[in-house]
This record gives sequence, structure tokens and C-alpha cells, in this order.
Amino acid sequence: MCESDEEQPQLSSSTLAVLQEFLKEKYEQQNNLLEHLVNNKEEQIPDILFDENWQLSQFWYDDKTIQALVRGALNSTPANGKIALISCPTIYSKLKKECGKRQVVLFEYDKRFKTFGTDFIQYDYKLPLNVPKNMSSQFDLVIADPPFLSVECLTKTAVTIKFLTKKNIVLCTGAVMTELVEKLLDIKKCDFIPGHRNNLANEFCCFSNFDFDKTLE
Repeated sequence: MCESDEEQPQLSSSTLAVLQEFLKEKYEQQNNLLEHLVNNKEEQIPDILFDENWQLSQFWYDDKTIQALVRGALNSTPANGKIALISCPTIYSKLKKECGKRQVVLFEYDKRFKTFGTDFIQYDYKLPLNVPKNMSSQFDLVIADPPFLSVECLTKTAVTIKFLTKKNIVLCTGAVMTELVEKLLDIKKCDFIPGHRNNLANEFCCFSNFDFDKTLE
């Protein structure tokens, strides 16, 4: 390979500065909108404010799926219960608006969601027990969506799920992971099928260890 082939295209300093300023402004605008959402329970505010980051394997649920998961979460937890969301941030906003006295905690790697304040806990599936120790067996329901379709990601996320939940689990992931899901968490596939704003090539499924389909009626 010649030397010229190894050279990578470079942006000019002025172009790079413009790009950085654009990204900074976009980030600030999204944060301002999210802060408004947290402080004002207004139905017209969209539930999804941040763009997907494909490098983090983010694929946001569509509105129908968000509504279904929120309805199921509310119907399967007590009025003063606790709900944990692992790697599924798009459920948070709508659930928070409708949760009443329930506590909702988001365990998420993406630091953009730290705008949720004390409801946000930095989470890396690679460190499955690097979560507050006082949260062991504290959640009436854990909803999880492991970001990657890999044995490692699902296995380590399952460790976190088992640590946090009192009993009830809802997990959304690719159908290709079905055998491992059932083995790790003793949960079964639901009739409910989650959907995404940008259609995924992989078949997606929902699993639970209780009759989650009935909570959607």
C-alpha cells in the first residue's frame, strides 16, 4: 500500500469548528427540552427527544410500543411500587408522567439521560453489579432491553436484572436470543411484539415471567 493510501481525509479547521458548534447547539437544545419534560407533565411533549446513537446500538421504540410497555408496567405494579428500566430510555418519559407515586429509575449508559436527575443511574452492562447495593431486590418490575445481541451482553444484563428485581421481569430482545433468555432468566416469550421507529432487520420479541400480555388488555 502506498503512503497516499494510508492517509485519512481530514476536515479543515474551520469546517471542524462549524461541525463542533452545530453538535454542541443540538445537544444543548435536546437537554433544554428534556429538562422541560422532567419539570412539566405535558402530554404534548414528545416522549423521544434524543436521536439514536447507532454506535451505542440504540434503536428507539415506536409510540405504540412505548404506550404498551407503560400500560403493562402500570398494570403490573402497586401504586407505590418501584420500576427499573435497564437500557430502554425511551420508556422513561411517558412512564414518569403516568406513574403516580411509583418510583422509576433508569439504568443507562448514555450520559445524555443524566438530565433525568436522581432517576438516572450510570450503567454499563460490562459491569453488571456496579449499581447501588441498596437497590438489591427493591424493584417490583424490571424492564430491560440489552443493547447488543450477544451472549456476553445478555448474560451480564441478566445478572443486573436478577440483582434488582423482587420477582417480575420484562425483557425485549432479538428472537435469536430466545433459548439463552429462557435459560438465564426462566422467562417465556409473550404474544406482544415490540416495534421500533426505524424498522429492524432482526425479529424482535418480548419475554416475561408473568402474564404480561394480560396487563396490556
